[in-house]
Amino acid sequence: MSALNIVEGRGYIAKIEQHSFVDGEGVRVSLYVSGCPFQCQGCYNVAAQNFTYGEPFSETLLEEILASCEPNYITGLSILGGEPFCNVDITLKVAQAFRQKFGQRKTLWVWTGFLFEYLSRTTNKRFQLLSLIDVLIDGPFIQALYQPNLPYKGSLNQRVIDVQASLNEGKPVTYIA
Repeated sequence: MSALNIVEGRGYIAKIEQHSFVDGEGVRVSLYVSGCPFQCQGCYNVAAQNFTYGEPFSETLLEEILASCEPNYITGLSILGGEPFCNVDITLKVAQAFRQKFGQRKTLWVWTGFLFEYLSRTTNKRFQLLSLIDVLIDGPFIQALYQPNLPYKGSLNQRVIDVQASLNEGKPVTYIA
């Protein structure tokens, strides 16, 4: 991987999956944003690396996401990509609306190529988003470290982090189900 050129999102959504069984614990709604600067070799979602793939985000889509999260059997919302922290204009708005509507009754999981340590030291919208998350899967996918059947991650370098405990401790704390 070469030096990362961090690019901001263009406001596009790759897809919304209303009943995901693999993007976190329980039955979840998954939001895939478009655009990722990491361009990981072996990425399972190559189409979503394009910053203008899919459809433009709208208030109607936000309402659809929140309505999809309402049933009692939905455990929470997962945000993936693309890169959620390059699309913070969308993802922060969604996370804030999700928290306003559901509080802590439902969980928010996010996948990112950025490391927790980087995100926790920012003082901008990226940190605001981080502060709303329950579980963060961090680190880029590295094909040489791929191992099938890893819970919630694709390569051994990635971590499943309890964000709130980590922010309190000032260091990454592994999420334990």
